[in-house]
Amino acid sequence: MAKKQDSTPEPAPEAAAAATTAAGENSKVWAVFGLVSALAGATVAKKALSTGWKAATGKEPPANPADPDVQMWEAVAWAAVSGTSVALARMLASRRAANYFVKSTGHLPGQLAADKPKA
Repeated sequence: MAKKQDSTPEPAPEAAAAATTAAGENSKVWAVFGLVSALAGATVAKKALSTGWKAATGKEPPANPADPDVQMWEAVAWAAVSGTSVALARMLASRRAANYFVKSTGHLPGQLAADKPKA
């Protein structure tokens, strides 16, 4: 008895190559887009922090918290506040960029797709 063949056509080699090229281009676009958004978020956060620090303490934030001339409380407070705030701003900016990328392309960037929960 003859075996029933699957009627689903196999993709042409050209189509597979085009999909691979498109995925590679999307990866490069995301790498640039994600980097720019994270840097912009960090820059905005640092500017806001500097302004807030000056308003709260009346002086400029420490340029180098490791400098022994900077008081310990000031160095620790600046490191904690700036580190946390900049990291949060970068994460939020990257998430916004990923949402925009999804709206533009219809899928997550390859670097983020791996974190998607599997059903």
